[in-house]
Amino acid sequence: MSKEYILVTVSGPDKTGITGKLMSIVAKSGAVLADMGQAVTHGLLSLSFLLEIDSDRKDYPVIKDLLFETKKLGLALDFNILDNRESDTRMVDVSERFILHCVASEFLTSGFVKDVAQILAEFGINIHRIDNVSPTHFKSLELTTTVPASVDLNTVKKELLKISNTHQMDLVFLKDNVFRRNKRLIVFDMDSTLIQAEVIDELATVYQVGDKIKAITAAAMNGKMDFDQALTERVAMLKGLEESTMRNILENLPMTNGAEEFIKTVKSLGYKTALISGGFSYFANAFKEKLGLDYAFANELEIVNGKLTGKIQGTIINANQKAIILKLLAQQMGIHLEQVVAIGDGANDLPMLAAAGLGIAYHAKEVVKERARHHMGHGPMTTILYFLGIPPTTSSS
Repeated sequence: MSKEYILVTVSGPDKTGITGKLMSIVAKSGAVLADMGQAVTHGLLSLSFLLEIDSDRKDYPVIKDLLFETKKLGLALDFNILDNRESDTRMVDVSERFILHCVASEFLTSGFVKDVAQILAEFGINIHRIDNVSPTHFKSLELTTTVPASVDLNTVKKELLKISNTHQMDLVFLKDNVFRRNKRLIVFDMDSTLIQAEVIDELATVYQVGDKIKAITAAAMNGKMDFDQALTERVAMLKGLEESTMRNILENLPMTNGAEEFIKTVKSLGYKTALISGGFSYFANAFKEKLGLDYAFANELEIVNGKLTGKIQGTIINANQKAIILKLLAQQMGIHLEQVVAIGDGANDLPMLAAAGLGIAYHAKEVVKERARHHMGHGPMTTILYFLGIPPTTSSS
């Protein structure tokens, strides 16, 4: 027996129980529910479902019953009869599914949404669903899309980066798989990521070698100088610095906007947290204790008689070491690397960002934004909660 397909669209004021009542009618009719989608925008419902029925039932009794029920509910119903070929085409999707997260510090604009939609269309990326994940404030959307296999995602992300910078809004394009909302470990860089300062530059300023050290720091963080060499040279210039000076600087280091709230939120949900820094353990351990982090790794400054010797003890934690530590933590926790989030800003963070399932270049140097898979350059750190499927509260966003 041949089949026919009917696409039913219901719209009108949303209220509890609509879907249940309509599906009761479908169930009693014997029609097969072949597809379904629903969304609510500003209190208005849009519900669509595809029914498969026997072609000999030309009177379509199920449609009559649905029309009667929607009339009672104050809703509008429309339907289209599809031929088999058209139905099959719509139901089969061989593209990969991605979620595009769009987040504004204050509110999203029509110009921003227009630019995003046009870029996606240019690459043949279809938008299947748009969800406002901050209903009380129009500041965050999730766009469910399908991306043809032939599309170069790196090119798409470069175009989205331009839009992000133009509108000062953040975008992250994530593959919609089992790991997207199943992260377990979050790893932070320290300097210019967790805190709004480069500690070694602060030490240098106090020790009156600031200009020399800041120039080397900038070169290293932008990938223009070997990190080990840069760190060794800078630490040597701090020989003789009193340990008490480090204590005074620690007390005045500013936290990144939203960092404490972000960490408090993810910890309450059971995430493990780690700080992996090319900076110094004196400061990293202090932030580990202050923020309740589970792990902290950083370079150990040699201190003799209360003063820096200008040397580093042990293995230097450079770009490669950061990635190695991240992988070891994941292995120790028994989790997949796709379940790890890494957040950093400098060139020495790139291997760590690449190793993590979600590596975010956070308010990063230009070279890092260009090379990292994901970037966030405009909002507070709590914005990252949206990317994890955890919309922050109004007070923290």
